Amino acid sequence: MKTFLKIIGVIFLLIVVYAVIAMAAFGKVYRYEKSMVMNAPAEKVWQQISSMKAFNQWNPWMKLDPSMKIAYTGNSGEVGDKYCWDSSNDNAGAGCQEIKELVLNKRQKTEMIFKRPFDGQATSEIILSPEGNATKVTWTMETEQDPMMKIMRPFMDYQMGKSYEEGLNNLKNLVEK
Repeated sequence: MKTFLKIIGVIFLLIVVYAVIAMAAFGKVYRYEKSMVMNAPAEKVWQQISSMKAFNQWNPWMKLDPSMKIAYTGNSGEVGDKYCWDSSNDNAGAGCQEIKELVLNKRQKTEMIFKRPFDGQATSEIILSPEGNATKVTWTMETEQDPMMKIMRPFMDYQMGKSYEEGLNNLKNLVEK
């Protein structure tokens, strides 16, 4: 029994040490980025990123709740194009994403406001760059984190990696048809 308690104590101590180190070592800004080359011209990829309705055709988070309520506002394919989602489950939560900047066949920048399960704000960019006859698509997300959320960074990297990989593969399948 003493050995078991010692093991539990060591595990607890390691968790506390990791938490303190994570809060001190990781910066306030969290940034994630993933890229994929697609065998399609930038103009074809642009059609899938330049509006919120098109984005949601390959958005990996849309599948989290098939009955999620979606409301679109603004002019599709223009700055101000926006959608808000409200899910009955906390996997998808609730929030809004709005196009803040569009550079034809090159870049789309959005702002996301999260309401549930956590309040938050983030920016995202999708950048298109030529890669021979193909297009390199770089998808980024950046947000500020409070110290307690820094502890979750390895988990966030893992989850973001899975989601961005799925989303970029969904986009690739659409544009390479």
